Amino acid sequence: MRTLNLGVLAHVDAGKTSLTERLLFDASVIDKLGSVDAGNTQTDSLALERQRGITIRAAVVSFTIGDTVVNLIDTPGHPDFIAEIERVLGLLDAAVVVVSAVEGVQAQTRVLVRALQRVGVPFLFFINKVDRLGARYDEVLQAIAGQLPVRPIAMSAVIDAGSKLAQVKAFDPGSEPLFTALCETLAENDDELLRDYLQAPDRLTDERLDRSLRDQVSRGLLQPAFAGAAVTGVGLPALTSAIATLLPCRDLDPDAAVTGRIFKIERGWGGEKLSYLYLSSGTVRVREYLDLPQGSARVTGIQLFDAGKIHSANSFKAGQIARVSGLGSARIGDVVGTTRLADVPHHFAPPTLESRAQAQRPSERAALWLALNQLAEQDPLIDLRKNEDTNDIFVSLYGEVQKEVIQSTLLTDFGLEVTFEDSTVICAERLAGIGTGLQVIFKEPNPFLATVGLRVEPRPEGAGNSFTLEVDVGQMPASLYRAVEETVFETLRQGIFGWQVIDCHVAMTAARHSSPSSTAADFRQLTPWVLATALSTAKTVVCEPIDQFYLEAPSQTLGGLLTLLAKSGAVTKESIVADGVARLEGHVASERVQGIQQQLPGLTSGMGTMETSFHHYAPAADPQRSRKRSGVDPFNGREYLLRLSRPADRAKTRDEI
Repeated sequence: MRTLNLGVLAHVDAGKTSLTERLLFDASVIDKLGSVDAGNTQTDSLALERQRGITIRAAVVSFTIGDTVVNLIDTPGHPDFIAEIERVLGLLDAAVVVVSAVEGVQAQTRVLVRALQRVGVPFLFFINKVDRLGARYDEVLQAIAGQLPVRPIAMSAVIDAGSKLAQVKAFDPGSEPLFTALCETLAENDDELLRDYLQAPDRLTDERLDRSLRDQVSRGLLQPAFAGAAVTGVGLPALTSAIATLLPCRDLDPDAAVTGRIFKIERGWGGEKLSYLYLSSGTVRVREYLDLPQGSARVTGIQLFDAGKIHSANSFKAGQIARVSGLGSARIGDVVGTTRLADVPHHFAPPTLESRAQAQRPSERAALWLALNQLAEQDPLIDLRKNEDTNDIFVSLYGEVQKEVIQSTLLTDFGLEVTFEDSTVICAERLAGIGTGLQVIFKEPNPFLATVGLRVEPRPEGAGNSFTLEVDVGQMPASLYRAVEETVFETLRQGIFGWQVIDCHVAMTAARHSSPSSTAADFRQLTPWVLATALSTAKTVVCEPIDQFYLEAPSQTLGGLLTLLAKSGAVTKESIVADGVARLEGHVASERVQGIQQQLPGLTSGMGTMETSFHHYAPAADPQRSRKRSGVDPFNGREYLLRLSRPADRAKTRDEI
């Protein structure tokens, strides 16, 4: 049996969960179709998902098509829950990108397609809702080709699009109109096929075309596009066949060493941690110990996803996904096993909003902090920050819907009534130059038994933070270097102005310890001070998040829209007026987006739509914009030393007194 890890991705309301439900029904996994509106779909199991009719958490379900076992992962479509998609990208063999035949290409569609291409996951398109009023199948196909960096090829035609009588006719690759279009498209990347197409077309059998099509789909050179209606099942047989035959699978060895990755964590009824583990090689059994980055842990239970259900099992093997209990130290993204897997880079921007969370009852502050930590454990792209002096708790967010969901979850799952303040934009800091810092052991004013020297320098935009050693690594134990590295990344979360420092390279240029007196604590306490000195020398620039916007409205409102955008400081990159519709694309500061969206209905008589997504960071209009720091401030050396002087020194001082 072949195993295929399949992701279903789409902009919210494109019909992604309905498609998942239809695939399960056609595979005889479920006896009755559920409905998103009715809140009884197979993959939307959370009460909040059923109430709101949106997917919040990625869900796994397994079924079989012919000789292919499909592990289908249904992901959220709302951009506020992009973190759920982030964690499953590295597991996917292929994906289906669902596009609505009514709304067409949307902001999240663009984000998802770019992410799939960056990670090298092949995909095909399913143009859904061809039976809905306003369906524009041919126009949507053209929009996919024109607005996305893809090469789609239509594998079917729609008759009576936009009506309940809509039908989908699957094309035969060996007959027109698909034969010529397929040959010409495939020939662009297949010289042998091009030669036969021109000189010996009789050699172009269905098998030959199918082989070339599968090859180019697997390499991401071509994206077949299928049409249908997930709710009624029209057009689904062709899509189902393509999933089983066109999309590539991995070669897996159940007898090899255990290797896998944890991509999701939940809490069971009793509060125990449940880890979603995809196994890429080997076999895992109950009571067996697994190697995790934090140390080995014993598997106490296995729940296996199989044939649309989840059931207890004694073992699971390569290609399967299981919910494993007993891995108390597990974190999302952890590699399981001794074999090192390639790191999965981040493909989506971090949250750009922050809000202060406050318990209605002051006595529940500690409980709120613990509950939020549990939620953050399930969603590692969501950051928590606590001001130790005031006990204020801040939560980073992707959007207002996510804030409402967190608030509701805290009430239903933890019994905590919580209010959130208005969201504020999260800025970042970038280095303006190169800086250094150095503190030497046994030399004033350094009270710690450690020598740390650091150099900071800017990296290219979007490269992230990095750390390297430029010292003789043999002169100290590895644990001391590890303490420095971990502390560097932690300290970079609050720069000179209190914002996270991004795209920064840190090199350790000096290191020394005193054996056996020096401890990791010496290096952990000294590193923030040295790094703060280096950052202060280099200086940083406060940068604010900038969104990319897509705005569509009646053409007669264009003048008012351009005026609004100009007043908001937006930069319009492209404007197209066609068929009475104005389409604008450009960039605007994230904090101005809400104001534009509030005025848009009035300017366009309710007919304007605006979609936004994070694009980049740019220097802020206020270069001194700061955020209140949490914890001890290493940029104030005197205060830092007073609060973090060595215990031995403090004891000596007390004895002298």
